[in-house]
Amino acid sequence: MRGDAGARSSSAAGVSAPVAVIGLGAMGRALAAAFLAAGRPVTVWNRTAARADELVERGAVRAASPAEALAAAPLVVVCLLDHATMREVLAPAAAGLRGRTLVNLTNGSPAGAAEMAAWVGGHGGEYLDGGIMAVPTTVATPGAFVLYSGERRIFDAHREALAELGDARHLGEDIGLAALHDLALLGAMNLMFDGFHHAVALATSRKEGSAVGVTELLVPWLTSMLGLLPAFAAEVDAELATGEEPRLIQGLDVQFAALANIMAASREAGVSTAPLEPGLTALRALRAEGRDTWSAPASVRLLREAPPDRSRPTLRTPSAREVTVDPR
Repeated sequence: MRGDAGARSSSAAGVSAPVAVIGLGAMGRALAAAFLAAGRPVTVWNRTAARADELVERGAVRAASPAEALAAAPLVVVCLLDHATMREVLAPAAAGLRGRTLVNLTNGSPAGAAEMAAWVGGHGGEYLDGGIMAVPTTVATPGAFVLYSGERRIFDAHREALAELGDARHLGEDIGLAALHDLALLGAMNLMFDGFHHAVALATSRKEGSAVGVTELLVPWLTSMLGLLPAFAAEVDAELATGEEPRLIQGLDVQFAALANIMAASREAGVSTAPLEPGLTALRALRAEGRDTWSAPASVRLLREAPPDRSRPTLRTPSAREVTVDPR
């Protein structure tokens, strides 16, 4: 077990530069454990000190305060509940940010990332924003990756340490890019789970149905559908860049008919159709524009240009009369 926290020299050959981790929820503990597993000196701090016990047994140093954690290492990784908590924790120790690089792996918004970068910079520190694309049990495994944004020179200076958490991907110098992509990916995941829950509810509405049975069919089906995404993405970029018309299209009548059947079957089974309503809203919007086909670029454009009432539809169950093949 190491002694009290304090600044350490990393000049000795073969000694990795130390790192401090502030915030020891499930994810913060996983991050600190990954640094320890890589042989890096680690100082940790958490408001509930007992959360550091296991890490201390493995060789980490328990800091008595955020200020002590900041003093212990040039690289400080923060993983807390939100940006407000981060400011609350760091504000009393703000003087200790000078000469430190703060890597924020707290989930937040692009605007919040910009505010934190300005605040840290105002106290003499350097800042990277990040988003962890892993759950605690998969940190530092081959499938894990972490998104970063901020100055490239700062990222490059600490890339070796950051790579110990998972594949380190620098998205650009716009400080909000990591948060933006983190939220985009989490949003897609949440919508996928909503679809999964609806599929399971529908399949298990019959005595012979089971969650395991429908999932055995769902996984290969969704896997095959995922193969379409790169082509859809290329068409979105092409339309944005040159106005090129998409080739991957489908008739709106086909889409409406399929959705009408899904919603009718759901109602018959007593299953809510609320998760499906945003799709119905999007199809109606395309029809309102005079379109008779669906395409990925058109759907993306509608979402980006949607007024608030369209982008956040009321989650209620439409009546049978509202969902028809042609609901004009």
